[in-house]
Amino acid sequence: MPSDPRFPEAVSAGGVVYERASGGLRVAVCGREASGLWALPKGTPDGGETLEQTALREVREETGLQAEVEAPLGSIEYRFTREGTLIRKRVHFYLMRPVGGSFDLHDPEFDVAQWMAADAALAALTYPSERDVVRRALDALAGREAVR
Repeated sequence: MPSDPRFPEAVSAGGVVYERASGGLRVAVCGREASGLWALPKGTPDGGETLEQTALREVREETGLQAEVEAPLGSIEYRFTREGTLIRKRVHFYLMRPVGGSFDLHDPEFDVAQWMAADAALAALTYPSERDVVRRALDALAGREAVR
């Protein structure tokens, strides 16, 4: 989306945290039981945080997992309305692997944080743009396997 001065812009960052399990790749997802929403962890920068720092913090807060960034996955853009104002938002995503933590430590923003098989996550995620980000992550991981 080209910049348009009529619409305020917002930025966020998040991650696709993955692990290899006996059944294949799994992705960390966050859900709200009442609405049936499933999403990737993401949020807004605090203070002088970089986008990577924001993504790592948001993953830690929303999933309880400690992670490290492996690679950027690009960004998605969408628009939403807040208090009658149309806002353009860009969310930057990173491919991440877990290095500690526990889903039991996630904050109350979501009811549940859990591993989901990659194909199940692609079916469950509420937003098509987030499904595209997971596909990018899977393609990046498949490319690594091909090089080995």
